Amino acid sequence: MRGLHADTGYLLYRLGLRSGQLFNTFLQESGLRLRHYAVLRYLAGCEGAPQRELSTRLGYDPSAIVGLVDDLERIAFAERRPSPDDRRSRIVVLTEPGRAFLRDTDEAGLRVTNELTGPLTEAEREVLHGLLLRVAGDDVA
Repeated sequence: MRGLHADTGYLLYRLGLRSGQLFNTFLQESGLRLRHYAVLRYLAGCEGAPQRELSTRLGYDPSAIVGLVDDLERIAFAERRPSPDDRRSRIVVLTEPGRAFLRDTDEAGLRVTNELTGPLTEAEREVLHGLLLRVAGDDVA
């Protein structure tokens, strides 16, 4: 019988848990969680997105997205605006304070990545990143 650590899926799960714990620790001061950070990072790469797109791309339940966006609006990191393509719908847009927050957290995010991948060389980290992107496929936001 195979040991638990012979199961790649389990190892990815454990690494994901550890990554989430580290990210949440560095976000704790701001009052945000990793899910908020993921929404902000996604919004930083686009000109705004409907909530259903956030839900689909990030893999979060639509009702969770509503709460996350509410939280981000409350602290002025994101806002809902009319869609330029369809005034009847609204998109979520990253605000300047949200962008500033992401700039301020860039170094902390790198520290988390460095801690997680500490045993690897720089070349191995690049290979790992490429493999993870390939495995994630279309699920990557």
